[in-house]
Amino acid sequence: MLKYILKITDVKTIHEIRGYWTSDDYLNLLGELDYPDAEDSDPSELRELVEMAISELEPAESAEILLRYKLDGELSGGQIENLSHEMADDNEAEEYPDIELHYPLFNINQLLYRSYNGIFPNSKATKIEFELNLIPDGKIAVTKEVVLKAFGKGLSDTNLIIRLFEDQVNGEDPFPEAEKIIWELHDHGQHKYTLITSDYWLNDEDLMDYNYSGTLQFT
Repeated sequence: MLKYILKITDVKTIHEIRGYWTSDDYLNLLGELDYPDAEDSDPSELRELVEMAISELEPAESAEILLRYKLDGELSGGQIENLSHEMADDNEAEEYPDIELHYPLFNINQLLYRSYNGIFPNSKATKIEFELNLIPDGKIAVTKEVVLKAFGKGLSDTNLIIRLFEDQVNGEDPFPEAEKIIWELHDHGQHKYTLITSDYWLNDEDLMDYNYSGTLQFT
């Protein structure tokens, strides 16, 4: 077992993850969208150009292009085609069976949502700033699994992570799903961190306490 002290300093609902889509992504997408001379465009205007090019197509057609661009190696052509028609009606960033794909599906969905000024669901993510001290310090690395186990003690019994993975959070079973549940984990030094995950997994209403301590257990 390992002791820890956790202090949550900020919780926000966000609808966009900055940095997920890069300038190179926008240029590549403009090529996929048959936008002429994209490489000559002002870099600061690339996102706007992508959104404009997307909006000129039918929603399912645009969705298929984005899905193919990001998930061609993960999904078959048939799966991509089916998903492209379902995304406007269903929040696939929460409902898709493979939770490993929720992160890219969220970002694809939100680019489509902005491009069409609606039509697609407005998915939500949660961004949490926190301080985590492990005692003794440096014994193990602060991984996504460690973070979720530390958060576990302060989560409501109705939280989906607790409902589905209580034994994993308590250290009774392995917890590989933690890598998929937390989308991003950033170490800012001096025991300060930021995590981003889906509102589906974790939001402010799930947090019963912002400052607590406990012990971590590993299989």
